[in-house]
Amino acid sequence: MGFISRIITLFGLVLLAHAGYSAHEHTILYSNTASTASGGTTALPLDIVIEALVSLVLVSAGLVLGAEKLKPISWSEWAGQIEREGGGRNPYRRLEERYGFWDVRAKRKEFADWMKGEVPVPGKE
Repeated sequence: MGFISRIITLFGLVLLAHAGYSAHEHTILYSNTASTASGGTTALPLDIVIEALVSLVLVSAGLVLGAEKLKPISWSEWAGQIEREGGGRNPYRRLEERYGFWDVRAKRKEFADWMKGEVPVPGKE
């Protein structure tokens, strides 16, 4: 998250907290008046509503600006991108490098070579 996006998000959160506090104070202030006692309601003032909406937009913009680059949707594209980069970001690298487990890629290549007839069939040499 960049510095600018953090500042925007922080400013938006401060505005949101202020709008919430103002709405609470407005509700408490007008809860004891005669207009609400007779069943009437008082809506929030327009400036509080606008402040809440602006703070919501600022927080959203700050979070979007600070987000990481999106990953491809397709699993095969994502896996291909990791392979092209050398596998450094591969989350399954520890599982693939464990010793004593069956090497799937080597066995697939061995089977493909056997199907092409490049490797003799074991036992029929």
